Amino acid sequence: MLEDLTTRAEFFLNTGDNHSQHLLPAIKRIYSLAGAAIPDTDLFVCTEGPGSFTGLRIGVGTVKGLALATDKPVLGLSTLEVLAANMGPDSGRIYPLLDAKRGQVYAGAYRMKGGIVPEQIAEELLADVTSWISSIKEEGKIVFLGSGALKYADVIKAARPDSFVAAAHFSYIRASVAGCLAVTKFLDGCRTDVLSFAPRYLRLSEAERKLSPGDTPEDKKVDKP
Repeated sequence: MLEDLTTRAEFFLNTGDNHSQHLLPAIKRIYSLAGAAIPDTDLFVCTEGPGSFTGLRIGVGTVKGLALATDKPVLGLSTLEVLAANMGPDSGRIYPLLDAKRGQVYAGAYRMKGGIVPEQIAEELLADVTSWISSIKEEGKIVFLGSGALKYADVIKAARPDSFVAAAHFSYIRASVAGCLAVTKFLDGCRTDVLSFAPRYLRLSEAERKLSPGDTPEDKKVDKP
């Protein structure tokens, strides 16, 4: 929970448990610690993807319900954008990677140009990790972070020995970072329509793939950053 850009309370878990077990109790606890109530909230924020199918559905559904119940605005953020914002204003080119299983990653490309809002410089996509890493031609300071960067650190260093893989504590989504990013963008006029607010997966679920006659274009897509 933020007041302006000051963090009042934050809850972080990395236990591997189902999100639904902890989300609502965590929200209740956060408001209690901050001495506030849900109707006091001026803006609700949630990452909309890419990421875990179950986690995104639960997170977006919960935040959407709170926003509708209180008639307050909501702002959805890219998970990869929030990861990139972990690195701060002097980080140069940043490649946030989320492990998507099956040798794939959700990949983004950003750079920081002062302030806390990363500038997106390439489309976010689902890609084969080896092909995607090998396609990066840029020279100079490059930072990789996120669960995909940690999992494939050896692949990254082999392809780009001059690159930097951020430590694990930079590779988690932090509510305080998402909040600061959202407040800044909201004040600049960014809005998300609460009625159409929905997760952004970048690929089909397992059940949808089984019903599909073949791979989707997203599953085959490996673009250069």
